[in-house]
Amino acid sequence: MYQFNAIGYIDSPFKEKFGIPRQPGLTQSIRSTLRLQTPYNDIDTVRGLETCSHIWIIFVFSATQDKGWHPTVRPPRLGGNQRLGVFATRSTFRPNPIGLSVARLISISQQDGTLCLELADSDLLDGTPVLDIKPYLPYADSLPTAHFSLGEAPEVLNLPVLFSEQAEQQCQQAEELDQHPLKAQITEILQCDPRPAYQKDPERIYGVRLHHFNIRWRVDSDAIHVIEINTVTKP
Repeated sequence: MYQFNAIGYIDSPFKEKFGIPRQPGLTQSIRSTLRLQTPYNDIDTVRGLETCSHIWIIFVFSATQDKGWHPTVRPPRLGGNQRLGVFATRSTFRPNPIGLSVARLISISQQDGTLCLELADSDLLDGTPVLDIKPYLPYADSLPTAHFSLGEAPEVLNLPVLFSEQAEQQCQQAEELDQHPLKAQITEILQCDPRPAYQKDPERIYGVRLHHFNIRWRVDSDAIHVIEINTVTKP
C-alpha cells in the first residue's frame, strides 16, 4: 500500500474536461500555474530547474478518479466504437488515476509565500493535484524512431475560426480587462477539434469552458463558428 501527497495544484483556464487538448503542446497561448504547497515550496526544491525548457508533470486524474476503471476503453479519437486495452491508451479511467504530461517551463517565482511555476503548452484541468516534477531530458525522452500505429498525430481542423459580433466584443473586453489573449486561445482550442470523432453534425452547437467564459460554437464544412461568449457566474 502506498500513500502519496500532492506537492502542489494547477491553476488553469481549463475549467472542465471537455475542450482540453487531448495531448500537451497543441496550444501555444494558454498559460497555467503550478503552485507548490508547504513544505515543498522551499526554493531549494527547484534549484537548477530554471535551466530546463520543459518538465514532466506527474498528476492525479482527480475529476474521474471516483468513476473506477475497466480493462478496455473506447478512445474518442477512434470513433468511440473500437475497444482497446486500458494500458494501450491514455484514458483517464485507470486502475491508479495517474497521468503524465510535459509542459514548457516559462518561469519560476515566489508569490505571497507560494512557489509558482508558470507553464505553457499544458493540458491540465484547473485544480489538478500534482505528485511530482521531473526535468525533461531531450536526449532520453525524445525518440525519433518510436512509433505507435494507433496513436497518429492529432488532426488539426484547417478551417477559419469566425467570431460573431458579440463574441468579438467579449474577446476584446477580456483582452483589455483580464489580459487574456482570449481570441487566440479559443482559436487554438477549437482548431484542435474537441468534438468526439462520431459527432460531426454541422448544426450541433457545443459549449466549452475557458477561464470564466462559456464559449458556444459549431463546425461546418467551411468554418468554425463562435456563436457567443458568456461570462459564467461564479458560485
